[in-house]
Amino acid sequence: MRAYVLKHYGGPEGSLLMDVPAPAPRPRDILVAVRAAGLNPVDFKFRQGKLRAILRPKLPFVLGNELAGEVIAVGRDVKRFRAGDRVFARVAKDRAGAFAEQACVDEDDAAHMPRNLDFTAAAAIPLAGLTALQALRDELHVKPGQKVLISGGAGGVGTFAIQIAKWLGAHVTTTASKRGEALVRSLGCNEVIDYTVEDISNGEGQFDAGFDLIGGKTLDQMFEVMKPGTRIVSVAAIPEPQTAIRDLGGRRALSAIFWLISYGIRSRARRAGISYRYLFMHPSGSDLALLAELVEQGKLKVIVDRTYPFAKITEALDYVESGRAKGKVVVTNQ
Repeated sequence: MRAYVLKHYGGPEGSLLMDVPAPAPRPRDILVAVRAAGLNPVDFKFRQGKLRAILRPKLPFVLGNELAGEVIAVGRDVKRFRAGDRVFARVAKDRAGAFAEQACVDEDDAAHMPRNLDFTAAAAIPLAGLTALQALRDELHVKPGQKVLISGGAGGVGTFAIQIAKWLGAHVTTTASKRGEALVRSLGCNEVIDYTVEDISNGEGQFDAGFDLIGGKTLDQMFEVMKPGTRIVSVAAIPEPQTAIRDLGGRRALSAIFWLISYGIRSRARRAGISYRYLFMHPSGSDLALLAELVEQGKLKVIVDRTYPFAKITEALDYVESGRAKGKVVVTNQ
């Protein structure tokens, strides 16, 4: 089968489309004919080698973290799926493999696709949708009436985060450029800060929860507008010790490294009287089933910026890396 394989770390030249053996399902796996796969910043960071100390893959390695497709075989212990089912999934971190004609997924990491979506739209959901849901519901514990600040609302995770925060009953403010303002307002955002001309930190003590998708100076400004005793969750800044303990299997050496590299940002949070958490989302078929239900009920829209044929996956990754995407980027293999 054809797959997009990471041969060595670096730029696009380290990865290529090539023929590899088809994967064989484990007892709890479903084997999926991949019809579409979503692209995310983690994919080009993986290609660059920025995550090799954390995820430690053995090269060569088939890239890709989320997919939609049709089940073509199941392992002997699989209970919830059968051949012919249309599914979507966030592949486990240690397996990846979505950028291929076929991929194996643990049945607990997959769900039936929303009935009202095609493969392209369904493939855009898993990583970004799960990230937004787990950050807002499980880490920030967003409640009705709370004021939530989301940076980068027009991106892949941001478009889901706005809608999920609204579903949870929050009043949502996000940052976006003029080009992205119409999009985020169409998703229900209450207030938009144009980051090209406005400073987030014009106010003080306004927000009950913060979800950072940008990092850097934007995160610094977010610290200044949070109410005391609240929390910021980031997926774009620096991992902290709890990241290793809760999200990466409790690796002590990694926890110590994260303690050192996050000392400055954690100190900044303490001075602001808030807590800071860096999140690595986890695959979850049950959470995907909830997202599918929200899509079918019309409560969650999927925003796809561009689609590319599988043969142009390098071009698609370059576009994601450019930071210009409004919503998700998907490659199709139909």
